Amino acid sequence: MILQILALVAGGYLLLVGLLALFQRAMIYHPDPVRTTPDAAGLPEMVPVQTISADGWLITGWYAPAASPDQVTVVFYHGNSGSIAGRAGKARALLDAGFGVLLVGYRGFGGNPGSPSEAGLVQDGRAALHWLIGRGMPHSRVVLYGESLGTGIAVRMATELEDLAGVVLEAPFTCLPDLAPPYLLPGLARLLMVDRFDNRGRMAALTAPLLILHGEKDDVVPVAMGRALLGLAGSGEKEALFLPSAGHNDLWEQGGRTRVMEFLHERTQW
Repeated sequence: MILQILALVAGGYLLLVGLLALFQRAMIYHPDPVRTTPDAAGLPEMVPVQTISADGWLITGWYAPAASPDQVTVVFYHGNSGSIAGRAGKARALLDAGFGVLLVGYRGFGGNPGSPSEAGLVQDGRAALHWLIGRGMPHSRVVLYGESLGTGIAVRMATELEDLAGVVLEAPFTCLPDLAPPYLLPGLARLLMVDRFDNRGRMAALTAPLLILHGEKDDVVPVAMGRALLGLAGSGEKEALFLPSAGHNDLWEQGGRTRVMEFLHERTQW
């Protein structure tokens, strides 16, 4: 009887693991498929821009230049849910401060074709960044901003380009398998998960000035991960703001916005 019970438990667990492996991307990505215009999102000065990713997908993002050539442009990589329209509030604040903004669209999000994956989102993020640089934007005027899942793209891009003005990581994680459900054994998560976004393995190569924002009450990405990445970051200037009252989605409201604006103005003064 005991052996039968153990066999049933083991079989149930293996079935659960199999389902998680099969539907893992549906659990990671939660896109809003609705296409919105910048004007409808309260960003009339932004214009849709289309880029072609390396695998041929035509992806739409939104762009507005900086108020003056000496101010930085923020390339914004958003998190795993919603779309660029849901980041209109942050974009509004950045534009009002005079900074340029490129809200990077992803496949499967915001009316863009395709389905999200790590490889796909990285290609979309790279295409948007190269579009901006191809317009004559110096690396020294570009700040990469990663939000949650988007930190995986921002870190990857930051290791591919030199002389960036800066990098901002909001609620960054070490590696996606580290966020797997607690009932999934860590070694099993690393084995089964296809999309990894391995920030931990890339941080040492990041040398641009770095600002990390993380909430002490973050129940999605533990603040310990932000602390770990700060310690792993390369030889460049680096700092972190760990906000005692902030969770995962309210960092700007809990004081993060002020430090982000200061950080961007500091980059502008160079």
